Amino acid sequence: MANMDNLDLKRVHRELYTAKRGQFTLVEVPELVYLQVDGHGDPNSSAEYGAALQALYTVSYGARRICKTRLERKHTVAPLEGLWTAADMSSFVDRRKDDWDWTMMIAQPDYVTAEIIAEAIEDARAKSLAALDRLRFGSFEEGLSVQTLHVGPYDDEGPVLQRMHEEFIPEQGLEMTGSHHEVYLSDARKTVPEKLRTILRQPVRRRENG
Repeated sequence: MANMDNLDLKRVHRELYTAKRGQFTLVEVPELVYLQVDGHGDPNSSAEYGAALQALYTVSYGARRICKTRLERKHTVAPLEGLWTAADMSSFVDRRKDDWDWTMMIAQPDYVTAEIIAEAIEDARAKSLAALDRLRFGSFEEGLSVQTLHVGPYDDEGPVLQRMHEEFIPEQGLEMTGSHHEVYLSDARKTVPEKLRTILRQPVRRRENG
């Protein structure tokens, strides 16, 4: 029998979508499936970045519609997330945005298949979205990670990241692995910068003795 209860990944994985401001906590991030798109450069000035978000949201909502009509399963489209990398990790603290590579992504329920995503992409072709063919769909697992909540403008993240990278992580006998990860709990189009809520996450591993 079809399940028409609304699934919300923020509730299913509450520990991944909640954090406390000023407090660093360890979480175990399981394997999840995401719709993803890669790019490079300053998100504030890159047309590539805006096109990527438009494609991500269009196809995510298209997949939601297909699931509702065909599978009779409903879900809330998950928050936007971003993986950020750079040759020099200090570029995040210093906000040298032109140096950044990014993967923007939206988590999908486990019943969303590659076939459903492919159909949603085909449905979106009439909109002539520039980044549509750059979308990819697959699993991603971070494992042990440190996270905290940042409230305020994105450009004010530097001191928080500095404390995370240079104080908390080494003090806990950990070292950084993987990409800097952000989860955007607020809609930047509708929220004043001072009230933006963003989870900042960094995958880590236990440092070997000696």
